[in-house]
Amino acid sequence: MPNTRLVYRHRWPVRVMHWINVVCLFVLLGSGLQIFNAHPSLYWGQRSDPGKAVFSLQGGVDAQGAPRGTTRIGSHAFDTTGVLGASKVNGQWRSRGFPAWATIPGPGWLAMGRRWHFFFAWLFVVNGIAYVGWSLFSRHLARDLVPTRSDWRGFGRSVVDHLRFRHPEGAEAARYNILQRLAYLVAIFVFGGGIVLMGIAMSPRMDAVLHWLVDLVGGRQSARTIHFIIAVAFVAFVLVHVFEVLVSGPLNQLRGMVTGWYRIRDEREVTRHD
Repeated sequence: MPNTRLVYRHRWPVRVMHWINVVCLFVLLGSGLQIFNAHPSLYWGQRSDPGKAVFSLQGGVDAQGAPRGTTRIGSHAFDTTGVLGASKVNGQWRSRGFPAWATIPGPGWLAMGRRWHFFFAWLFVVNGIAYVGWSLFSRHLARDLVPTRSDWRGFGRSVVDHLRFRHPEGAEAARYNILQRLAYLVAIFVFGGGIVLMGIAMSPRMDAVLHWLVDLVGGRQSARTIHFIIAVAFVAFVLVHVFEVLVSGPLNQLRGMVTGWYRIRDEREVTRHD
């Protein structure tokens, strides 16, 4: 077995703000689904016109009187009974968009769900601004996230390696690869910035200040739909991120994000013994 050594991969501000984001995204997703359940339909434009939803979760009963949940995307309908549209709450069938286990803080507490959502949304914004500010000041953004020419030249190889579940173990493992850099930049500036702006655009109080933003996206209902789409993209990003952590060594990855120290293969020792 080759010798290994520890390298200091993540500085403490990155680790602290990473775990704050983990908590924020978890609560924001659950409380956001709680709010969405109050009207589980999405529209495009300024108004929520009945019958013109681009996406909706509907509950009802079938011809035999059994509960039925339906997910509609445009003109297409899908039976999603038990998960979306109709699911059980305390053993009883209910017509609800998302199931109770996916919503925070409870099956039908809309007012508290809104409070949780707004509190953690502002915490997410403050944490994001702090992260961008620290990244610029410490050059973490330029040094660790912005792809270099060498990174771009290795783009194809990185894609192939990821498809084969092959991850670097030597010195290359101590730095982000091109796919990680691009994924983090998109998550920070496109998903993070976009979901915050769309959240602001949905607020009636912001019309007087940012009416141009509402007009730019086509209306408040359009902003709500984009907000939902970016939230789904965030979930996809997190799932891929967690999957990569699991296949590349979960204990080592967790140690790196908790203590900052990450174990890599010591190529210097391997060369010396060869």
